[in-house]
Amino acid sequence: MIAKDLITHELSPLRTSDTGEESITMMSIFHVKHLPIVNETQFLGLISEEIILNNDMDEPIGSYSLGLARPFVRDTDHIFEVMSKMASGRLTVIPIVDKDENYLGLISMEDLIQYYANSFSFSEPGSILVITTSKPQYSLAEISRIVESENAAILSTFLTSVDESNIVQVTLKINKQDIGSIISSFQRFGYDITASFSDYEYIDDLKERYDSLMSYLNV
Repeated sequence: MIAKDLITHELSPLRTSDTGEESITMMSIFHVKHLPIVNETQFLGLISEEIILNNDMDEPIGSYSLGLARPFVRDTDHIFEVMSKMASGRLTVIPIVDKDENYLGLISMEDLIQYYANSFSFSEPGSILVITTSKPQYSLAEISRIVESENAAILSTFLTSVDESNIVQVTLKINKQDIGSIISSFQRFGYDITASFSDYEYIDDLKERYDSLMSYLNV
């Protein structure tokens, strides 16, 4: 999956002639706090709700005296790069440009959430297991072998570093409801079990987190 596959055209970019009031209204309608500014197809930069509110709302945003940030990803960038740029900039949208930096569209935070909710086997029945190990000892091949030795399979996996330590947490989606024997196998091989969830527990927890995030985005 690359950036161009998630481009949305539902959110129109701003023009320099748009007033602060018009810009804020657009952000409010789509529940975002950032929007790109373009001149024809040229990407000029990204403006935030905060910047607009600190200027004259009746004036065109092109008249604001400011240096616009220009975060963007190219249409050929992987979706992980999109996620990284949005997270590091705490952005609610990220502009997509071509090789000549012409504006093509944008990806919103909600687009990313929907993509991940529909991907990585979230909808497949099974269980979630979180194990902890050190970075030097981490081996996906060994982890897969342990799971498969219990007549199960890994549907998806996520790796998370614990602060700045040498520890990593590995989150596994496994195609089996009863994972008691899998947990025992991991423990025999020296892995710490951080958490485990049945399919129903995980779905409830995921729904609660998703609803909380949607509530935040709608503020």
